[in-house]
Amino acid sequence: MQSTYSTKEELLSLLEKLTTLQITIVGDLILDRYIWGKASRISDEAPVPIVNVSDTESRPGGAGNVVTNLLNLGVGVSLCGYIGDDAEGKELLALLESQGAETEGVFIARERPTVVKTRVIARGQQVVRIDREETGVLPVSIQEGIAAYVVSKADSASAVIVSDYAKGAISKVTMDKLGAAVQNGTLGIGAGCPLVVDPHPRHTYLYNNISFAKPNRAEAESITGVTIETAEDGLRAAQKLKDIWNAEMMLVSLGDLGLVILPPDGTPGLIRKTEAREVFDVSGAGDCVTAVFTAALAAGGDYRTAGDLANIAAGVVVSEVGTVPIRKPALIEAIEQFNPEDQISGGS
Repeated sequence: MQSTYSTKEELLSLLEKLTTLQITIVGDLILDRYIWGKASRISDEAPVPIVNVSDTESRPGGAGNVVTNLLNLGVGVSLCGYIGDDAEGKELLALLESQGAETEGVFIARERPTVVKTRVIARGQQVVRIDREETGVLPVSIQEGIAAYVVSKADSASAVIVSDYAKGAISKVTMDKLGAAVQNGTLGIGAGCPLVVDPHPRHTYLYNNISFAKPNRAEAESITGVTIETAEDGLRAAQKLKDIWNAEMMLVSLGDLGLVILPPDGTPGLIRKTEAREVFDVSGAGDCVTAVFTAALAAGGDYRTAGDLANIAAGVVVSEVGTVPIRKPALIEAIEQFNPEDQISGGS
């Protein structure tokens, strides 16, 4: 039974170390648009609510949300992916650059639009989501360009995160080159630069020789065939995933069941319970866990403290509406209120 837990002092000290990092992110860039309004009546044209718009907002989504989470914690970020040759792509790039992201690795795919997800929200509830995307295979020139850029950053990066939403940015070309970098010792936990994957079930076959992956409950069930009804089930799924992808360790977010970590050293798996708080929106929580856990590990934290920091951060972002990244002041406040006896259930 694993019963150790982090102290507030350990968590706050680790948080301050994140500002020394430079992390490379490769993945699918998405423009998240929000239309906020009020719905007080039903349309006479169809049985749908009429939303009177009060505000609109755009945020970086997909891999862009991982970027924003890291930038908000003071981490330096190099970004690689693609946008379309359109107004939405320019808007997304401007949002990322205004926050401090290095975007020279962002390619323009002229044959497809920027991926846009538009959410209509009334009274704090999502009424409908409208997606615009094309997810076919990118031109070989862009695939090779993405792969070359990420590998070129490996020597100077504190970590490499693959954020895969199956929109085309992650290809066999890129993953083969990253896997080879792990095998030759350029990447990996032992090399001081973990290779992390936030996976998509459609691309299970692409990931191999990675440091760790961070699937959610549904993804872990889909890939392994394990029905996850308890955290212990989550650990069994984590072991299968670790074997499938030849990973050094595994991290699985289980929603209300918490977070499970399968360490790299053969010690028992670790379970972190979900913090008791009101949940408004879980969108983006997985990106937050991936970003914070990776950064904490890259900054020298062990998996125990990294898991605590990521779990606390996720508890903060799910209490807000929409895809909202973690903010450092809110995370510090949550750490100050951290009660290990409520947060941690032990392991197996």
